[in-house]
Amino acid sequence: MNQAIIVLTGANNGIGLELTKALVSMGHRVAALDLSGENLSDLIQTHPQCCQFYVCDITDSLAVDQTIKSVVQDWGGIDILVNNACLAIFSNFEEKDIGDTRREFDVNYFGYLYMIKAVLPVMKTQGKGVIHNFSSGVGITGFPGIYGYASTKGAIEALTRTLAIEFKPFGITVSLVHPPLTRTKSASPLGIPPQMMADPEMVGQKLARKIGSRKALITPDSSTALGLFANRHFPEFMGSLLSKMTERAHQEG
Repeated sequence: MNQAIIVLTGANNGIGLELTKALVSMGHRVAALDLSGENLSDLIQTHPQCCQFYVCDITDSLAVDQTIKSVVQDWGGIDILVNNACLAIFSNFEEKDIGDTRREFDVNYFGYLYMIKAVLPVMKTQGKGVIHNFSSGVGITGFPGIYGYASTKGAIEALTRTLAIEFKPFGITVSLVHPPLTRTKSASPLGIPPQMMADPEMVGQKLARKIGSRKALITPDSSTALGLFANRHFPEFMGSLLSKMTERAHQEG
């Protein structure tokens, strides 16, 4: 696709960071949003015309609105929104404070809502736009010790499908993005051994090539798509299998 103006949340770490790097290398302009941007400093210095960092707490609706206004003022519009930022707090249900679950929803669900509400008027005026919401397989299958995160991703699944219907008349596509289990900070609470997870740089590069996709469901590769197919059709089995595989990997050390 031609050079696009992309807003990407959670850009300072993990898949978000690698996706930002890949998009910039392709010539796209990326408004990189996060609470801090130390990992983006080199990229901004070498590609100042293609990457700008905006400090933004996506749980603050006023901050989100102001940030989006700044992006539009700086670059004239927004073609694509990538809702990638997330928070995962690992703890068994009985031991977890409800406040921690609220924090997860503030970032993983309401943060996405604030971003979508802020970019929607811009995209409606343009008559087109693409919104990508990152989801997770655990939002379909479940996984022990991470009910809050899994619940937020289940909610994102329903939100995305609903908004895809509502926004279609405006020329705006709303898609689910499903990366594989990846070695990121947010995934570390799952307790899954690193060798069972994908490399974030590779995932970022593959997803960057699909950034303009208007498909309802986006995965980086066929193997991820196959795993997602199994998750959707056999959620109880796949959730139990992943949990047992993780437990066995830990025992084998």
